[in-house]
Amino acid sequence: MITLRAPLKLVLAVTLMVLLCGWAMESALGQAPAVSPASKPPPATKVPQSYPPELVQAGETRFVGQCGFCHGRDAGGAESGPDLIRSALVAEDVRGDKIGPVIRQGRPDKGMPGSNISDADIAAIVAFIHDAKAKAAAEGGGRRSVAVEDLQTGNAEAGRRYFNGAGGCATCHSLSSDFAKVGARYEGLALLQRLLYPGSGRAAGPAPARPTATIRTTDGQVITGKVAQHDEFVISITDANGWTRSWPVKQVRIDISNPLQAHIDQLVKYTDKDMHDVFAYLQSLK
Repeated sequence: MITLRAPLKLVLAVTLMVLLCGWAMESALGQAPAVSPASKPPPATKVPQSYPPELVQAGETRFVGQCGFCHGRDAGGAESGPDLIRSALVAEDVRGDKIGPVIRQGRPDKGMPGSNISDADIAAIVAFIHDAKAKAAAEGGGRRSVAVEDLQTGNAEAGRRYFNGAGGCATCHSLSSDFAKVGARYEGLALLQRLLYPGSGRAAGPAPARPTATIRTTDGQVITGKVAQHDEFVISITDANGWTRSWPVKQVRIDISNPLQAHIDQLVKYTDKDMHDVFAYLQSLK
């Protein structure tokens, strides 16, 4: 897992980065937000709830596998999914009466597919979300935005060498095309977000294409579609007709093509110095 191998500062940077997508979007548009959405405390829970630790733990595993890419591993928001900790719907939910239907039916108009998972899994996910919300509320205060000068710790020349050498960045990215004047198009947190987690939030550019999976069943069927869910138990895809189809992973052969796999692999290779050096280099490309 990344949290076991990556430097602590990198993990914190990635976490902070994806949780501040709203701030990054306004920054990239040249607007200085008066108050970052993430700086606001979570709304009060209408009906206080508590859950057994083992249910919360099971819910965390399920949530991270199915929901974490969009909503963040801690439910604080990421990719294209909102911050659930500060969600009015979650605040009004009572043991899944509002969260459950959203999980089941999805929100197709917002790119969220429905999911046919068990009542037990939904109960566990609900427990985790409420527990994460309660912990965030207990901490007090809120997350703050990141000033550009807070990130000025790297060496641009060292970053250039890493970009063209050990990092392998130049094998996919060109300074005359996709990275042309990237330092003028993005700055501060939005640029760091673009570097470490491309496509997370509108500030970091167009949302990346979702991974594509080809499923081969035991009876010879071959089905291809965009990955909607993939964990150690189930894979779900959205096929060309817009239908969501699911299989137990042990009963099918799965081939996945992820356009961002190189970036995912790179996260466990970066040192803190590498990360800030490359950031400094990209920042110099005006």
